[in-house]
Amino acid sequence: MYKKSFAINFKFVLVFVLIGVLSSCASRKDVVYFQNAKSFETLVSDNTSINRFKVDDAISINVSTLDPQSSVPFNLIKGYEEGGMRPEQLDYIIDKNGEIDFPVLGAVKIAGLSPNEAKMLLAAKLKDYLKDPIINIRLKNFTVTILGEVNRPGTYAVNGEQITILEALGLASDLTIKGMRTNVMVIRDFNGTKVYERIDLTKKESLNSPVYYLTQNDVVYVEPNNSAKASYSLDNRASIAISIASILITSTIVLLTRL
Repeated sequence: MYKKSFAINFKFVLVFVLIGVLSSCASRKDVVYFQNAKSFETLVSDNTSINRFKVDDAISINVSTLDPQSSVPFNLIKGYEEGGMRPEQLDYIIDKNGEIDFPVLGAVKIAGLSPNEAKMLLAAKLKDYLKDPIINIRLKNFTVTILGEVNRPGTYAVNGEQITILEALGLASDLTIKGMRTNVMVIRDFNGTKVYERIDLTKKESLNSPVYYLTQNDVVYVEPNNSAKASYSLDNRASIAISIASILITSTIVLLTRL
C-alpha cells in the first residue's frame, strides 16, 4: 500500500514538472519578427518622423561666418583663445518655456521645432547682424531607455539624429525569448504630455508605425509573453507543490523504512 502511494506521489510530481516545462515553451508565432513578410517583397515606408526639440533638451549651436571675429559674440563660449587654446563651447538648455537664452538675441523659443526649422529661425534673426551665417545645431542628450524582457535593459545614448526601435532593441541585445513581440510599448513625453503607443514587431507593417523611429528620451517597454507569465505563475505554485510533495515523499519513505 505504501509503495503504491509513493508511486502515485512520484507520478504527480513528474506530471507537474512536465506541465511547467511545456507551458513555458514559446511557439514560433511568439518570437519571429515580420512573419508576414514575403521573399523579395518591397515595402515603401511612408514614415516622415522628424525629431523636434523638447523642454530640458541640451543642444549645441555654433554660428560661423567668413569673418570669424564677427561671429564670436553669437557663440556661447567659455573663455577666449589664449596661447593657441580653443575656447570651450557651452551647451544650451531649453527652459520650461521652451526657450534658450541666445547671445545678443536674448530669449529664442525653439521647443517644438526641428533642427532645420531652428536653423532657419536663427538665420532670420541673425541676418541684421551677420552676412550669410552658417549655423550648426546638434542635440546632445539623445537617449532612449529599454526596459522589460530584453537581455540588457538600460538607458542608451544615441549617436546621430535618428534611431529606429529595432536599432534601439539591438543596443539592448534584443528581446529575450520571453519578450512579447506583438505588443511592445513606447512611452513618449513631449513637454509634460505622455503618449503611449504599441507596436507589433511580428508584422511587417510595424515599419510604418509612428513609433518605429524613436525620439529623444523615449522609453521602450517589452512585457513578458504568455508563456513567461504562465511560468511565473507556475513558479509560485510549483514551489508550494514541490514542498508538499517533498513532505509526502519523505513521510512515505519513513513509513516504508519502518515496515
